[in-house]
Amino acid sequence: MPRRNVWLLGLLTVVCMACHVRVERYGRVISYAMGQVEHRFVEKVEARRLFEGAMDGLMRQLQDKHSVYVLPKQFQELRQTLEQEFGGLGIQLTQDRKTKEFIVATPLYGSPAYAAGIRPGDRILRIEGRPTQGLSLEEVTDLLRGKRGTAVVLAIRHEDEAEPVEIRVVRGVIHTDSVLGYARKADGTWDYWLEGQDSLGYVRIAGFGDRTHEEVKTAVEGLLAGGMKGLVLDLRDNPGGSLPSSLKVCDLFIRSGVIVTTRGRDGAILKIVEATPEGTLPDFPTAVLVNQDSASASEIVAACLQDHHRAVVAGERTYGKGTVQELIDLQPGQGALKLTTASYWRPSEKNINRTKQSETSGDWGVTPDEGYEVKLEGEALVRQIRWRSQHDLLRPANGVPGKGAKPAGEEARFQTDVDPQLAKAVEYLAREVTRPSLSPP
Repeated sequence: MPRRNVWLLGLLTVVCMACHVRVERYGRVISYAMGQVEHRFVEKVEARRLFEGAMDGLMRQLQDKHSVYVLPKQFQELRQTLEQEFGGLGIQLTQDRKTKEFIVATPLYGSPAYAAGIRPGDRILRIEGRPTQGLSLEEVTDLLRGKRGTAVVLAIRHEDEAEPVEIRVVRGVIHTDSVLGYARKADGTWDYWLEGQDSLGYVRIAGFGDRTHEEVKTAVEGLLAGGMKGLVLDLRDNPGGSLPSSLKVCDLFIRSGVIVTTRGRDGAILKIVEATPEGTLPDFPTAVLVNQDSASASEIVAACLQDHHRAVVAGERTYGKGTVQELIDLQPGQGALKLTTASYWRPSEKNINRTKQSETSGDWGVTPDEGYEVKLEGEALVRQIRWRSQHDLLRPANGVPGKGAKPAGEEARFQTDVDPQLAKAVEYLAREVTRPSLSPP
């Protein structure tokens, strides 16, 4: 071996040993401090509680709200969410931006919440007597989840009612659909045709799970077989989820080019993900809907399709959560670390993540295309949530919606009166599908 290589190997060994000694030194100090508190504090305290507190404090020092210590119970629930099956009530929540109250967007079809009579638009004021005001969405979700067969009492204020009521709901195993349609059919399955539009499809992704890309492909291929000419891809209120699945969804829509780049410390490129031509869907006009609660994986999809000019983006500017979190499993039963290890960059080489620096430049998240920004807040937002939830749960009065179905009454006015964001997407698609170049010869 050349002398130079021997020297480098020796230097590397010394550096590794130094790092090990430094970590060991801090580890011994932490262990000593925990032992002192456990044995000498004036009141008895469990070692596990001290350990969990130390881990929580360690992650807080990073000043990154996405890097956290995950308790063992939360770790299991997180895995179940990605697998699209978990124990809970079956409620999709949103938060009123003005009052900060938590609103039931919809009880999932056939769920315990649905059976207990929880309605779209209900406001959850207390959970087991604990006020929800001031809690985060994550904290509220954690309180609602639990083991199958256990009960939880909610203080609910129904829409247009002054006094809250208490509703007892028994938790069950929730099987979630990550891909939803425009409305439920009579048999409970999804209809992906946009009501009142002869040739437009509608696919909504509530979150990215392990099966999402397969479900999207199946839904869109079914629409194409029925003569679809344009598609609304609704990513509103989508908090993200499985990164690999979101990348596969992007790959369905573009044949080549960069989907996303991940960068690590000091901006170093860690990975460039590119599209492949195999399995790509045919080219058709597409409109992507986003809002302030579209985050992470949903922002990757919207940014990719926008940068490749594969879709127009309508709605509101997204959340700006463009960081990669890895789940680092600790020793069995000790939970995990959810640690930010990289950031997402769009094909246009702009950072998706919202930081103090990016807020100054304005280059964060996904902004709707010019002329397609439509904001929803206050009563308009509540009305849209209620309307959307009714279509998720109930069969419209004019029958099962489908290709060529003609709306009547209130249904005819939804695009402008109830969901102006969807109306803007339909406006774009209706114009695109009638262009001469898209008409048959």
